[in-house]
Amino acid sequence: MVQLSNDCFVPGADLMTLEEALGLMQSRVSPVVGRETADLGSARGRILAEDVVSSLNVPPHDNSAVDGYGFRYADLSENGATIFDVVGRATAGHPLETPAGWILPARAAVRVFTGAPVPADCDTVVMQEDVDDHGDGTVSVPAGLEPGSNCRAAGEDILAGTTILKKGLRLKPQHLGLAASVGRDSLPVFAPLRVALFSTGDEVKDPGTPLPPGGIYDANRFMVRALCEELGAQVSDLGVLADQEAAVRPALEKAAASHDLIITSGGVSVGDEDHVKAVVESLGGLYFWRLAIKPGRPIALGQVAGVPFAGLPGNPVAAMVTFVRIVRPMVLLLSGASQIEPRYYRVRSGFDYAKKLSRREMIRARIETDEGGAPTAHRFKNQGSGVLSSVASSDGLVELPEDMDQVAAGDLVDFYPFSEVGA
Repeated sequence: MVQLSNDCFVPGADLMTLEEALGLMQSRVSPVVGRETADLGSARGRILAEDVVSSLNVPPHDNSAVDGYGFRYADLSENGATIFDVVGRATAGHPLETPAGWILPARAAVRVFTGAPVPADCDTVVMQEDVDDHGDGTVSVPAGLEPGSNCRAAGEDILAGTTILKKGLRLKPQHLGLAASVGRDSLPVFAPLRVALFSTGDEVKDPGTPLPPGGIYDANRFMVRALCEELGAQVSDLGVLADQEAAVRPALEKAAASHDLIITSGGVSVGDEDHVKAVVESLGGLYFWRLAIKPGRPIALGQVAGVPFAGLPGNPVAAMVTFVRIVRPMVLLLSGASQIEPRYYRVRSGFDYAKKLSRREMIRARIETDEGGAPTAHRFKNQGSGVLSSVASSDGLVELPEDMDQVAAGDLVDFYPFSEVGA
């Protein structure tokens, strides 16, 4: 990672758009973690390190989808019921036992249960509710069944040789079930990303300690840690750095020696006491600093001694928003993930709003269902970047693009649910 030749963080330089920043970040960031093996019981949330290919068919044999009777469709009369002799019984895990070379006799049926292997000559299954059991070893099967009814073919779900899970996938419970269905008890995954986390500022104090005049409790560190851990990262909480270059420089140097990513909050603006930006520039470089977004313009991405660095704003809402839209994709890329963008949904705006052109804005909003049943986003009244209660009381972010200057109630807008990003 090297410093950009165009100095986009010089005061007076043009603001970078979110798309430009994300594109630049993706061009500079690649996975930095090693690989290991995780058993299925501990693989949830991990990122798959290679494709998984099935070595077998699922299901491995033709089987019944219902409790009933299996028979040869060609034996079924087209007009009226057909009487079949019941010649055997098959249950799940217990196939019909037959001698070598056995063939299903004409107009014979096998009693089968859900999941039971269907004998090779049976190609159709009738539900037991539709059968007249005579009690003498014969049953009547009505006409009108389709060939292949209630039979699940071998490989219907997965064929041997099929890639069932792709490298870079963040493993969810359903993925683990799929892996188990083909006999895998462990999976190759990327090692957890090691994140060093700091807050900065003489005014920032740990919760549970006395709050001096002018002090504030640190919300960012605990919020960002949880967001990182939700992505599978291992976080070293390294506390609060004082507003002194002599404190910031050695802390960042030490963190770079044993971590894959450094995240700070605060200290990346242009104030006299904002030392983080200057230290990062001297130890490595910055990719960008001033973005055309609200909230969260002072966000710094770069590197410290070759280790990726993300400097979040000090205001808690700005820290949350910039993490979700910029740092989260960075964490996922470094961790080996292929899908890095949160999923957004188109919803109705429940508010009128005028915004500045050439700037992307993220509006905290809650979702309610309108009279027609459509999801509608309602803007939280106080959108201040220090009002963390606005995040806690919202369902996600309405994102308004740079080329939009007006939103009217009823317009379709993009909505990022916090549930998509682990918040």
